[in-house]
Amino acid sequence: MSFKIQTLNKIAAVGLNQLERDVYEIASDINNPDAILVRSADMHEMQLSDNVKAVARAGAGTNNIPIPELTEKGVVVFNTPGANANAVKELVMLALLLSSRPAIEANKWANALAGKGDAIPELAEKGKSQFVGPELMGKTLGVIGLGAIGAMVANLALHFGMEVYGYDPFLSVSAALKLNKNVKIAETLDTLYAKSDYITIHVPQTNDTKGMINASSIKTMKDGVRIINIARGGLINNADIITALDSGKVAALVTDFAAEELLNHKNVICLPHLGASTPEAEDNCAVMAAKELKDFLEFGNITNSVNFPKTITDNPIPQGGTRLCISHKNIPDTISKFTTILGEAKLNIASFINQARGDVAYNIIDVDGKVTDDIIAKLAACDTVNRVRPIFAEKDEHIEATSDEN
Repeated sequence: MSFKIQTLNKIAAVGLNQLERDVYEIASDINNPDAILVRSADMHEMQLSDNVKAVARAGAGTNNIPIPELTEKGVVVFNTPGANANAVKELVMLALLLSSRPAIEANKWANALAGKGDAIPELAEKGKSQFVGPELMGKTLGVIGLGAIGAMVANLALHFGMEVYGYDPFLSVSAALKLNKNVKIAETLDTLYAKSDYITIHVPQTNDTKGMINASSIKTMKDGVRIINIARGGLINNADIITALDSGKVAALVTDFAAEELLNHKNVICLPHLGASTPEAEDNCAVMAAKELKDFLEFGNITNSVNFPKTITDNPIPQGGTRLCISHKNIPDTISKFTTILGEAKLNIASFINQARGDVAYNIIDVDGKVTDDIIAKLAACDTVNRVRPIFAEKDEHIEATSDEN
């Protein structure tokens, strides 16, 4: 058993070290890879080999990956939710402070005093009044999105003495349990907008959320609101927020997504996408992504996929047997076709796991005996199947088939 992994960005060594070199060949320039490890590289225009079985994003966002196209080909896309959450949380808190206290401009002004010698202390005292800003204590923070990062931000803001409102229509039970009981849940975004002195956004960019901060939503906010966006640049309509900044409706914007129209605006702080730029976060993401690929390639297990259902088995592959990993459209009667084909071949099914997620289904089928090329071809020929991947108990050559549609 051996696999080829292509890296599209620099991946932390501690992550790559999860993949044994006698099993995995890893390089940025590699032919016909089995899987891809990526951070921020744009994959939308890439021509991928049909051999690619999985893509692992060392980070949470997957906007740089063509997920619908890969799903149709049976390619599993992984991400690493929560691995960089602490790094982002800390940057959000820094952004909150910077949106209130003009420390960056104050530092630039103080540096301009160079050369004035003994007069500097007195000049600094006289000039400091132009850099006054409000405290966070006693103010209200609105947190849009209460996932791993949003929940951590909400909880930490309470320790700054802030009143915190959160909004998340998809709040899970596990996420809710991580929230401090003093975080108030807003029933609507308009409620959150109306109450908040500061707003921080922690949602993915989708068709529903793109441009969610715009002229209409800003109109419902408090005068002088301060907005933090360390999530995705497209969540804010830049033209609308510049208008609001110029009028004073919005007092400050701190964004991790620089754009021409935002740069050098007196009330905007643009950062160069620093959210997960800590050695700890890069290590955490790399380790999680590598482990996800390893578990999938060697055992067929799926954890933290953005396009396939979570599917895990602890069962060993039967001695001398075959594990069939089959992705297909979630359509009735598909599974019966698999069992019919295997039954006609006199192959006993030792275990069968089927999971579905919307229109996508995935199966892990353990069979007593080696599944031959012609049986794999028959399974792949089923009109709902995207991919059939066998994993053999012994060190036999891997055979893979995809449907003719792909």
